[in-house]
Amino acid sequence: MKRRSLYFLAPLEVALREEDLPPPGPGQVRVDTLVSAISPGTELLIYRGQAPRHLAADLSLPSLSGSLDFPLKYGYAAVGRVAETGPGVDPAWEGRLVFAFQPHEDRFVADPRHLQPLPPGVAPEEAVFLPNLETALTLALDGRPLIGERVVVFGQGIVGLLLTSLLARFPLELLLTVDPLAHRRLASESAGAQVSLDPGAPDFRERLLALLQRDRPCPGADLAFEVSGRPEALDLALECLGFHGRVIIGSWYGARAVPLNLGGEFHRQRQRLVSSQVSTIAPELSGRWNKTRLLALAWRLLPEIAPRRFLTHRVPFEEAPSAYRLLHEHPEEAIQVVLTYGGQG
Repeated sequence: MKRRSLYFLAPLEVALREEDLPPPGPGQVRVDTLVSAISPGTELLIYRGQAPRHLAADLSLPSLSGSLDFPLKYGYAAVGRVAETGPGVDPAWEGRLVFAFQPHEDRFVADPRHLQPLPPGVAPEEAVFLPNLETALTLALDGRPLIGERVVVFGQGIVGLLLTSLLARFPLELLLTVDPLAHRRLASESAGAQVSLDPGAPDFRERLLALLQRDRPCPGADLAFEVSGRPEALDLALECLGFHGRVIIGSWYGARAVPLNLGGEFHRQRQRLVSSQVSTIAPELSGRWNKTRLLALAWRLLPEIAPRRFLTHRVPFEEAPSAYRLLHEHPEEAIQVVLTYGGQG
């Protein structure tokens, strides 16, 4: 049997390649893909040639065991239907809708232990948001927002919007977001932000600081999240923090250097910079939290958060290169792009 897989070949170049796919062996199943989601953060870094090529693609996912050097397959949000079971696999798996942390390809063979059956009532186009919701949950756990805090989220791509949707459920004094794209700011306010500001506006800094300092007994933000993918947002995050405020850095900057101004109030204000990454649980939480609990929470929250409302483009798998061009050249038009696989299942 053949399959088609998406490969990153060089900066700004992706293509579909046909490969042989062996039948499922003992303890394996074959999954025919229905839909997969493009990660507009990590995948665009790879697409633009900005990822460190010596780095392992992912140390926690068996499907991403290689490095980030070209050519490579990448992706971690696929939903499909089990089409065939190998020896020793419970036949009840056949026909199940499943989620997999799997690169973009129209079919694949996997161990059922690495698959997540879709809960009843969760559609494939909702399930592909699972990894990004898991990331947003990790950010919230690392940020630990407290009742009555003032929180700023820099970046309203899909992870930022999901994080805003989660933070809107907390009893915060202020939830403020920042993004240069108008359609993302509108989506952010629909997700629960009280205010969403354009960092390119002439009065941006004045408005940001006024919202955080006017008539406040303890001025400044208590907590900021940097999920914009823009290193310069870190300086803005520090500028808006109050005493002992904390910045949770969820962006991955790849091979780009990050100049950071720590010569102002950073030391006097005892501000904190904290890295956050979904592959692991913060050590101080690991006694009670693990990946199984985190994923179970993400599944439970998916129907409540309803992330499918942020899906802007469905692109047939055969036209996948156009999806990456869209995200690279016209980010103002898209939030979440998914690839669809017709005729499967």
